[in-house]
Amino acid sequence: MCTYLTEKIRIDGAAKGASGWFTVTDGMVYVDHPYHACQEHTVNIDLTNPAEGPSARVAIELTEEAALALVEAIHKALAAAPPGLASATRRSLPA
Repeated sequence: MCTYLTEKIRIDGAAKGASGWFTVTDGMVYVDHPYHACQEHTVNIDLTNPAEGPSARVAIELTEEAALALVEAIHKALAAAPPGLASATRRSLPA
């Protein structure tokens, strides 16, 4: 059963697609039928930059278990780093 609910968020980062690296500005997460994965339904994550056109998109289709494991891994990685190390408000150090 599809929920037809899409969680949309603003993203501040970068991703590598078929044409190389691009800035990521938007994220969408939803549960729906996958395009490529073999499961009936997956947790789908799209990272995009609409200003750069349709090629500025990375799509991920995960099982529920894989999506939850990814969330846990992100929490663990952030907990192991000094607070604010990867924050958008942190200034880059001179080279």
